[in-house]
Amino acid sequence: MTVAAEAEGEKEATRGVRRAGRGAETGGAILAAVLAMAAYCIGSAGHGIYPFGPRGRAINDLGNQFVPLHAHLWDLVHGAGGGDLFLNWNSGFGVPFLADFFTYLAYPFSWLVLLFARSAVDLPVFLGELLCIGSAAALMTGFLGRLRPGSPWLRAQLGAGYGVCAWALNDASADPMWLWGLAALPLLCTVMDWALQRRRWVTGCLLVAVCWYGNFYTAAMASLCAILVLLARMLMAGQCRASLRILLRAGSTLVVGVALAAPVLLVCGAASRDSQTPQPRAYHRVNPFDFLAQLLPAGRSPHSVPYMAIGMLGLVLLLSLPFLRAVPLRERCAWLGLIAVVAASFAWKPTVLLWHGLALPNGSHYRAAFVLSALMTMAAWSALARRPGPPPLLGGSVLLLVLALITASRPGVHRYTWISLAVVGTGTVSALLALHLTRGRRLPTRAVGAALAALVLLGSALSAYASTVLRDQMRFYAPHPTMNAQSEAARTAVLVASIWPVGRSDPGPHQFADNDPLLVGGQGGSYYSSYVPAGTAHTLRALGLGWYMHGRHLLSPGDDGSRALFGITSYLAASRPTHSGFVQRRTGPAAPLVTVHPADTTGPRHADNPFALQNLLLKDAVWNVPVPVPLSRAGVPAPVRDSQGWSVPAAPRDAPQPALAVRCPVGSKVYLDAPWFAGRVHAPDTHVLLRGAREKTSNRLQPLGTVPASGSLAVAFSATTAQTLPPAPVGCLSPSALAHAASRLRTTGAITVTAGRHTMSARLPRASSGTAVFAITAVPGWSCSVDGAAALPGNSYHGLLAAPLGSGATKVSCSYWPPGLTPGLAVTAAALLTLIVVSTACRLQRPTAGTASGTLAPRTRRRATADQQSGHARGR
Repeated sequence: MTVAAEAEGEKEATRGVRRAGRGAETGGAILAAVLAMAAYCIGSAGHGIYPFGPRGRAINDLGNQFVPLHAHLWDLVHGAGGGDLFLNWNSGFGVPFLADFFTYLAYPFSWLVLLFARSAVDLPVFLGELLCIGSAAALMTGFLGRLRPGSPWLRAQLGAGYGVCAWALNDASADPMWLWGLAALPLLCTVMDWALQRRRWVTGCLLVAVCWYGNFYTAAMASLCAILVLLARMLMAGQCRASLRILLRAGSTLVVGVALAAPVLLVCGAASRDSQTPQPRAYHRVNPFDFLAQLLPAGRSPHSVPYMAIGMLGLVLLLSLPFLRAVPLRERCAWLGLIAVVAASFAWKPTVLLWHGLALPNGSHYRAAFVLSALMTMAAWSALARRPGPPPLLGGSVLLLVLALITASRPGVHRYTWISLAVVGTGTVSALLALHLTRGRRLPTRAVGAALAALVLLGSALSAYASTVLRDQMRFYAPHPTMNAQSEAARTAVLVASIWPVGRSDPGPHQFADNDPLLVGGQGGSYYSSYVPAGTAHTLRALGLGWYMHGRHLLSPGDDGSRALFGITSYLAASRPTHSGFVQRRTGPAAPLVTVHPADTTGPRHADNPFALQNLLLKDAVWNVPVPVPLSRAGVPAPVRDSQGWSVPAAPRDAPQPALAVRCPVGSKVYLDAPWFAGRVHAPDTHVLLRGAREKTSNRLQPLGTVPASGSLAVAFSATTAQTLPPAPVGCLSPSALAHAASRLRTTGAITVTAGRHTMSARLPRASSGTAVFAITAVPGWSCSVDGAAALPGNSYHGLLAAPLGSGATKVSCSYWPPGLTPGLAVTAAALLTLIVVSTACRLQRPTAGTASGTLAPRTRRRATADQQSGHARGR
């Protein structure tokens, strides 16, 4: 055989090894994804959760926010929704949308909604979560091989445990976009691995951008974890001499990658700055034993805890690691120390804030717990790659028993946990012992590996089942009705009545979700988001619309005055409380969406009460605001007027109740303005329960009936604590005055209104002067043009968007551009230019140097690849 033939044979052999290695890697990644997704599906099917049974899965924000947002995305793509990615015409009478899109819908699998009918939107949302879980498992399997070569089939079983970790099942299952962070973490760790090897800088920057674009919130946590893993690996490798170069490379990769996603950060940052302030939350440190209990699988705590369990296989290996002498002491100390430091950071408020972007989360304080799951998975692979024998497994089993005993009384440990310990735990330890004993024997090793995979599937499915069963026992997690026959009937009724932009059709009673306008259509006032603009929230509350969640969930109007003001021509209402049907109610005359008002806007931004403010904006005295008279009766303390309003004493339900009497024109509709009142209100024809709580829950204007022939009406209050009502708590609406006001506004207001994707234009009567007022709340980002002149920032007319008309105008147009988008695009352009320059420089340098600066030589790289593949072969 010639030398050339021998060389060709060696090359072919090398290519064969590489193909086998790539095939095994691909197979391992697929196995991990299949195990994780199958376990998640089996757990859901076992409890009859959609799509495997009749139980709904749209719990909490999944039903209130994310399913409606996915339905809105479907509408936008199919041209069936109001607005575009910049503006949402459906909610809050027109609110910014790009920050919502970046935060909740930018992860890759949200676009699955396009493959299904709108009525089946729940299914692509579920599939998106499932694919995120599978991707996380597959990507973690691949990254573990970069930590240490070894069998991809064994790595797959740890990857599967990571994909269905307790955080994914308990925290992220209701937040599909968070699950993208679960997949982003091993991707970012791979990018840091390239930095360690000084390779693929440009590709690394692009992957960082993809991770941050998909969900910047969890990507920030994953990036911090990836940096910590890089530092730990540098410590293990003793690469102190090259550490500065590696860190500079890793840091530049992250900076440029994040810069590529700058529009996401700057738009969302501006929206957050202008949003309604969330309710202040106190930090409560988790009980140490509750913390430790979360290492055990198949449990769920009623308290806020870091869900971090990765399954029984990962836990046994993690607990065995301290006793495994085959792992160098420095490596053991690095992994266990890193896990301990990160766990400790979850028990100290400053570091909790650091993990969560310097803001304490509204909900669980441990949304970053998936980074602990990832670190434990990596440490577990460090043990499994050495095939632990009896001594370390015995030590790990003892620690597992101690852990179970000291946490047995904690509320997060349930009977499913004990089943997992007894069945899956015993089987896992036995399989690991068998794996050690069969090392080097191909068929027995494969059989043991298959048994171990079955145990992983069983344990993961049990954890998924337990999380759904235990969650269903909590009243807070009752599923919302999203896409069903009722919501489809409601959507049909809303769309049939829609005459947008001539007027608005409000979906009304918040029957399905906190974002009914997104779910069933229409153009209502309801809106729930972390990005509710503060201006919108306070303007609508001042008009009597009300809110929940400290102003982050706005309510649709309940009075005819605000409906006329915002151009609502029809609204949906349940036919009766116990009936599932709907009726489309016409509101009568309504103002056009653009009206003309006097130019003088001096005075307070808002009137003293919603009745006076509506009178001002409707340009007529449609509301009569009587002076209440306290009723004095024997044994009943009367309300007292003070500087804050009316002080109402406490009165139990079965005791005599304090009351106020008012006199109004006969036939007027009576409404109560008691935004913060919590208790029962009694009128001759109405008995209602209000649940106000200052700043947290604001009641909208509450109808109390019609003024009788006597012209007077008494309103009684029953509450367990003394409370304060506004100085003018009662208003009487004249239907005839409202009709006259609406007719006059139509005469002097817009002749025609056109609403584009993020614009609204109106043609006005000839030579209109004063101020054009849009039925949209004034928020940053609006600019307006009169008669084609240069656009200027929009003004505020008592909280509504306005544009000065000057001495006379016939056309006015306003357009919305998201704050932060322009500088974000500029930063992205600079980052792209940097990538192009670096990529071009590398290409020009490559032919002239065998080893490019900061990269491994091609021969060294090939040798490293061959060594890694031979390691995979030895692992098999």
